[in-house]
Amino acid sequence: MKPGSVAKEDYEYRRNGTRNIFVAVEPKAGKRVISVTKTRKKNDFAVFVRNLVKKEYAQATEIRLVLDNLNTHFEKSFYETFSKKEAENILDKITFYYTPKHGSWLNMAEIEINIMEKECLGKKIGR
Repeated sequence: MKPGSVAKEDYEYRRNGTRNIFVAVEPKAGKRVISVTKTRKKNDFAVFVRNLVKKEYAQATEIRLVLDNLNTHFEKSFYETFSKKEAENILDKITFYYTPKHGSWLNMAEIEINIMEKECLGKKIGR
């Protein structure tokens, strides 16, 4: 900047951190279960699914989860997070179905997050 010239400012986006959104959708019931976490690690995924099994769908005998192939979306996450017995209790109720690679557009959670983004743009999202 020189004397007599106009001050110039450049806009710079300041990131204040990130969050992860886990979404479980039961379309026919119009139900959406959401959890916001600081990270997207194996234990975060396992805890979210445990909540589905123990609280949201405690009466269910089978829970079918349609997932993408993210490295956290596998049985190993449960054994690394919980005791063997608890992991087996959770996994006994779950059947995993994986979308094809490069088929994330088939993932209903991705569609739901897109809807939430459009509905909540510029607003805080949370329970």
